[in-house]
Amino acid sequence: MLGHGSQYNRKKEAAIEALLTQRNIEEAARSVGIGKQTLMRWMKIPEFQADQQEARRAIVSQTNGRLQQASGVAASTLLKIMVDPIESASVRVRAADSILDRANQAIESEDVQIRLAALERAKLAESPELNE
Repeated sequence: MLGHGSQYNRKKEAAIEALLTQRNIEEAARSVGIGKQTLMRWMKIPEFQADQQEARRAIVSQTNGRLQQASGVAASTLLKIMVDPIESASVRVRAADSILDRANQAIESEDVQIRLAALERAKLAESPELNE
């Protein structure tokens, strides 16, 4: 796109990684060996923006996966605190409230997913060309 061939692609990938790991644009540019203005110019390119957004989504997805893996331990911790007679009443109430809040959020989320799936099925039934 910018006439630098595969070197641009390598630099672009390195720049995206640097933008995700460095404190600011200046440090990101310096770590990749390009000027700040060059990086800022690249950041205006739609393809670069899309690649950067994809990289961000991948990081958030990985982070969410790690949090989901720990959710069983978190739930166990809340349950232990909730029933621990040594804990203060206010701490046990906060744990119980947190558990109830998460349970309600899960039900609401499931309800939305069910409704969305039903709407999608109805839309597909109305528009057979979407099935193709």
